[in-house]
Amino acid sequence: MLTTLTATDKLSLASQQNSSLLCIGLDPDLDRMPAQLRDRDDPIVAFNRAIIEATADLACAYKPNLAFYEAHGLYGWQALERTIAAIPSHIPVILDAKRGDIGNTARLYARALFAQLGADAVTVNPYMGRDSIQPFVDVPGKLTFLLAATSNPGAADFQEARDGHGLPLYRQVARLAAELDGHPGSVGLVAGATDPTRLAAIRSDAPDLWLLLPGVGAQGGDLESSLAAGLDARGGGVLVNASRSVLYASSGSDFAPAARQAAMELRDAINRCRTRH
Repeated sequence: MLTTLTATDKLSLASQQNSSLLCIGLDPDLDRMPAQLRDRDDPIVAFNRAIIEATADLACAYKPNLAFYEAHGLYGWQALERTIAAIPSHIPVILDAKRGDIGNTARLYARALFAQLGADAVTVNPYMGRDSIQPFVDVPGKLTFLLAATSNPGAADFQEARDGHGLPLYRQVARLAAELDGHPGSVGLVAGATDPTRLAAIRSDAPDLWLLLPGVGAQGGDLESSLAAGLDARGGGVLVNASRSVLYASSGSDFAPAARQAAMELRDAINRCRTRH
């Protein structure tokens, strides 16, 4: 009997096979694509397939951001489905959806993202509380990344708000995530790479959870300090996300080889940092 791999099983195996903690964000922007692709009937699919084929031996996950597909209506949804189908089955797909709504609605979001689109993992906004998260966590074998400390400029508006004991909201989210991880490997956290101090606090609150790290590269996060703060006790447990720095390493006809080179350089830089910590 075949055993179905969980999302975290796939992450661990892909990480080992490709010697990688690199997650590549598939955020196709028509304005930044090479000109020869923009005139095609399926520019998003053509672009994504080329990126995937060029980097599938370097990444341990791919992360399509739904906004880059939803903005194109029906074609965008079809392009997303075809993009997911193009990702090798042994590499997990993280849908960056940032969903968050009341329990009954969250249950339908979970069905759409996990059952209909076939994601291995999704991102969820925990602002509405436990009942808005639970429908995602309850789906067997899947991984739900809760937004804890993001890397955008306005993150501190709410994430740094303190409770009566002085604990910031992002740490409350991290502790809730660790509590909700009743089936180990079902919950992770999004923790921006732009603030290693926050990242270290999140790791201390959730020592065994996978952390998805946006913010390295274009957003200014420092790779060395982020990994020093975020790696787990086994030297893993972190997904360093890169989108623009890989996808648009070149705007010319060599965009795919250039993306491969950028991904390889980042994958290797991550591994060098891992050996020092």
